[in-house]
Amino acid sequence: MKLWAAIKKDFRILLRDKVGLSLMFLMPILLVIIVTVIQNNTFDLLNKNSVPLVICSNDAGSASKQFIEAIDKIGMFHVQQINDESEKQFADYLHKNNSSIGIFIPSNFSDLINTKAATISSKALNSFGLQGDSVTQNHSSNSAFTFYYDPEIQPSFKLSIQGALSSALQMIESKQVLRSLYFSINEKPLPDSLENDMLNSDIKISEVSLSLNNNEGVPNATQHNVPAWTIFAMFFIIMSLGGSVVREKISGSFIRLKTLPTNFYMALLSKQIVFLIVTFLQAAIIFAIGIFLFPKIGLPAMQLPADVSTLLSVTFFCGWCAVSYAICVGVFANTQEQANGFGAISIVIFAVIGGLMVPSFAMPDSFKSIMQISPLHWCLEAYYGLFLKGGKLGDVLNNILPIFVTIIVMQLLILWGLKRKKLI
Repeated sequence: MKLWAAIKKDFRILLRDKVGLSLMFLMPILLVIIVTVIQNNTFDLLNKNSVPLVICSNDAGSASKQFIEAIDKIGMFHVQQINDESEKQFADYLHKNNSSIGIFIPSNFSDLINTKAATISSKALNSFGLQGDSVTQNHSSNSAFTFYYDPEIQPSFKLSIQGALSSALQMIESKQVLRSLYFSINEKPLPDSLENDMLNSDIKISEVSLSLNNNEGVPNATQHNVPAWTIFAMFFIIMSLGGSVVREKISGSFIRLKTLPTNFYMALLSKQIVFLIVTFLQAAIIFAIGIFLFPKIGLPAMQLPADVSTLLSVTFFCGWCAVSYAICVGVFANTQEQANGFGAISIVIFAVIGGLMVPSFAMPDSFKSIMQISPLHWCLEAYYGLFLKGGKLGDVLNNILPIFVTIIVMQLLILWGLKRKKLI
C-alpha cells in the first residue's frame, strides 16, 4: 500500500508538469515525423535510382546516341535531353533551372571515340603480328564530355555518379574497339548477336544481406528513425524527472521521509516505476505512429520485429537506463536549472556521439571509440539488432549487457550521492 500511494503521488506530480509532458511526448513525435520525411527523400533518391540528369549533345554521330542510351539503361538517372546549346548556354541553363548534374557532349565526341578505338585495335593487331592501319590520334583534348555538378552534392554521391557515367563511356569504347578489330580482320561488320555475346555477361552477382536469422526486410528511413527517436524521447524524461528530484531535495521531502513509517528507497522505487511506465508509453506511441500514421502520409510503414518479447526486454532496459540517468542527474544537481540545462545538453551530446543523429559508419575513427561511452549508442544498437537485422535475444545480448552495467553504476551513484548529501 505504501508503494501504491507513492506511485499515485508521483503520477499526480507528473500530470501537473505540462512542459515536461510536452517535451517527453510532443517533441519526439514531431522529430520522428520530420526527420523521417526528410531522410526518406534521401533514401528514395539513392534506392529508387531517379537522379535527374540533363544532357546536351552537339554530336551528330552514332557514338553519342549509344552513350545516351547506355546512360539511360543504367537505371540510375532520369535523363532529360536538350539540343542546340553552346557549352556556355548549357551551363546557364543548369543554373537557371537549379539542375544538380548535367553532361555536355561536344561535336567531336563520336570522332574521338572512333579514333581511340581505331588506335587501340591497330595496336592490338600489331601485337598479334598482323598489319594494322596506322592511326594518328589527336591528343589535343582527351575530354569526351563535360560533367557539371552542384557543389552542394556530397563527394561520395558525386563519385558514384561519375562511376556510372564512366561505365557507360567504357561500354561504348569497348563496342567500338570490338567492331574495329572485327572489321580489320574479317572486312565485314561485327554481327549484333556476337557483339551481345561478347559484351553482355551472364555471370550474376549473388547478394546476401548481413541480417541475422535470414531476415529479408529492406531497411528504410522508418526502421532507422523510429527506434532512434524513441530512445531520444526516453532519455529526455530527464527534463521532468531530474527536476522533480531536485524539487523534492530543496523542499526537504527526503528529510521528512525519515520521520515517517517508510523509507526513501520506497520513494525511489516509486519514481522509477512511474517513469518506466512513461518510457513504455513513449515507445508505444512512437511505434504506433510508425505503423499506422506513416503509411497515410506516404512514408514506409514500420515493421515490428518477429521476436516481440525481446523487443519488450530491450525497451525495458533502455527505459530503465534513461530513468536511472535522470535520477542520478537530479541527485547531484543543486538547482532545477542545473538539472535541466546539464540534462538536455548531455542527452544531445550522447545522441550525437551515440549515432542517433550521425550514423556511426560516417564518424571518424577517433569518435568510434568515444561512442562506446554513450548509453544511447548501446540502446540504439540493441534496437537495430532487432529492427534491421531481425535478431533475437541472444543476438542483442552483447548490447543489453553494457546497458545493464550502466544501470547498476547509475543506481550506485544515486545511493552514494544521497548518502553524501545526508538525505538518507
